[in-house]
Amino acid sequence: MIVDLPSSTTSIVNRKLVELREKGGVMALGRVLTLVIVTDDGGGAEDAIEAANTASREHPCRVIVVARGARKAAPRLDAQIRVGGDAGASEVVVLRGYGPLAAEEAGAGMVVPLLLPDAPVVAWWPGDAPAVPSDDPIGRLAQRRITDALSARNPTKAFEQRRAGHVAGDTDLTWTRLTHWRALLATALDNPPHEPVTGAVVAGESVSPSTDLLAGWLAVRLDVKVKRSPATGNGGGMSSVQLTRRSGAIELLRPDGHTATLRQPGQPDRMIVLTRRGVPDCLSEELRRLDPDEIYAEALTGIGRVSRGRSPVNLVP
Repeated sequence: MIVDLPSSTTSIVNRKLVELREKGGVMALGRVLTLVIVTDDGGGAEDAIEAANTASREHPCRVIVVARGARKAAPRLDAQIRVGGDAGASEVVVLRGYGPLAAEEAGAGMVVPLLLPDAPVVAWWPGDAPAVPSDDPIGRLAQRRITDALSARNPTKAFEQRRAGHVAGDTDLTWTRLTHWRALLATALDNPPHEPVTGAVVAGESVSPSTDLLAGWLAVRLDVKVKRSPATGNGGGMSSVQLTRRSGAIELLRPDGHTATLRQPGQPDRMIVLTRRGVPDCLSEELRRLDPDEIYAEALTGIGRVSRGRSPVNLVP
């Protein structure tokens, strides 16, 4: 069910939420957190709501969408409440602010009266995010702040801002997309022979924050020299990782963006499904933890220890 509240106020929205709860049995008692989505009004807002609805099936929550409208328009707040089949396992409140109400401070002011009492707050910027999310008015309300440098208009600049402005509680979906890569590499190193890694090469697109993060993670966790190289694959993003050991190299190759090959000395090649993770899957993972991600912070720091390779890595067997 979708209820439109044009030219509204947060008081009207709150009253309508209570009315829906009383008449239709829409309960907030099982909500484990409040997810605040900050984006511009348009198609991107609907994509973010769809991702949040999918994630809410694992994490029932109240979703508040601050969809910023035209800043030169007359001040107006158009609200919308979605419950039931239109909201997954959550209740969605969309706040479309225009004119002065599209500013950051005004957005935070509209969000505060709608937060669930005594529940954690997670802020998510699915597109462009503030240079320092923790300094943003909505970011200051949240225990966790989720960004996505790859979805920004300038991914390189956005990723450098994430590195420079990182504080505890920040995370980025470019890091979450690496979970399966990290798990496969860690499992490979857990198997004998238990030899130290003496060097590593990580390859991917020239503009791939995830590739940079994986290189930084390896540099810190293995305490070895890591080279970051371009790749000659067609899959985009991360393409390959090579870990050098005395008995031979461990290689994880994904030339097409879908299927990877894991090669280890003395073992047959393993084919592994390793598709690029979608936003709903990554968002669900990030909502599982509300404490700071220290490993992500270490990976950001480790990027400074990574060298750049000039020659591309050939992924053809």
